[in-house]
Amino acid sequence: MVQGLRIALAGLGTVGCGVLKLLKDNADLIERRTGRKIEVIAISARNKNRDRGIDLSRYDWVDDVVDLPKRDDIDLVIELIGGSEGPALELARACLKKGIALITANKAMIAHHGMELAELAESSQIPFAYEAAVAGGIPIIKGVKEGAAANEISQIFGILNGTSNFILTTMEKDKRGFEDVLAEAQALGYAEADPTFDIEGIDAAHKLAILSTLAFGTKLDFDSVKTSGIQTVTLSDMQKAAQMGYKIRLIGQAKKNTQGLFQKVSPCLVPCHHPLAQADGSLNAVVAQGNQVGRLLFEGAGAGAGPTASAVVADLVDIARGGYATPFGIPVQYLEKADTDKADNDKQSVYIRLSIANTAQAVSKLVVLLADADISLESLNQQEGQDQETSDVILVTKACTSEAIENLVKAFNGLAEIKSVPVTMDILNI
Repeated sequence: MVQGLRIALAGLGTVGCGVLKLLKDNADLIERRTGRKIEVIAISARNKNRDRGIDLSRYDWVDDVVDLPKRDDIDLVIELIGGSEGPALELARACLKKGIALITANKAMIAHHGMELAELAESSQIPFAYEAAVAGGIPIIKGVKEGAAANEISQIFGILNGTSNFILTTMEKDKRGFEDVLAEAQALGYAEADPTFDIEGIDAAHKLAILSTLAFGTKLDFDSVKTSGIQTVTLSDMQKAAQMGYKIRLIGQAKKNTQGLFQKVSPCLVPCHHPLAQADGSLNAVVAQGNQVGRLLFEGAGAGAGPTASAVVADLVDIARGGYATPFGIPVQYLEKADTDKADNDKQSVYIRLSIANTAQAVSKLVVLLADADISLESLNQQEGQDQETSDVILVTKACTSEAIENLVKAFNGLAEIKSVPVTMDILNI
């Protein structure tokens, strides 16, 4: 039996307490699988006196998380504080500079500072692991970085946020409005009191940026992710999508081609027969396309104490076994800076909803703007709006570029007859 592994844990929320429970419940199994005794030495969180439902008396309490790597009896720190800046980032930097291995579930910190942290880890040749940062308990990081390492990956896409997926699938099944289901998600603990990061697609964009770096060998570029959320999706959108043979899901999609790197998070119409359309509740599902292995599908629980703690401890087991790999599968110095301006050259159909004035000229003006944008229509559906002054119009375009759609929406916004901001959703051909 080799020397034990001494760890410190920062952050004692749902996941942090789940990690402590998992390490205690499965201690014998983990020791047999690693050949090492895993021992939690110290813990830290904002509130020492909060009742967390577990006995913490066996661990040393440290008031300031940044003091954890100053100890001489710590080999590895698990960071579960969260946030892209502040104590989490300060702790991560301190650990890696001192040569202490780091495990984190903090996707925001990685999306914004991953290049810096990876460079620190590589210069010290110490592990920096983050399986739990993307898709909860699904081993997507290991799957892309290691399992598909022999492949050139052309695209990766999927459902990356469990909160949004819970809201959309509950709206779909129960025929309830967005605000009503959001309130339920908050009551159940699926959504935060401030749900902005989830419902506006920011959380999914953090995760997509990380996956893009792993899949394509490009530098992290969160700022180039085109992001829109689910707050504009209505029951009428879902009903129309169902009539067309689709379901609405918040999809992160990334692809790399000769033009560069394209990354986008947005609500999309997904064919009912596709596995992504079958992922209900808080499930996550990710598809990667490799040039040798073909299409890979990863599906499972994307959040929660058990699945996320499982991913954290999976990283811990790897490190305890002596595993070491560069954080992004390729040394930071060899990651490419990809062009992000011209990469979205694929054509696809788009669903557009808007409200127009009930005048004889309104629809004809829409058609003129479509012709000016060189966009052909698959269908146009007009029905009475909430008042007699307006009509609701659903347009389904034939395949066109996203640039054409962006120009069309700008033109629509300048038309006096249009009484609402147009809502657009890609119709995925997958």
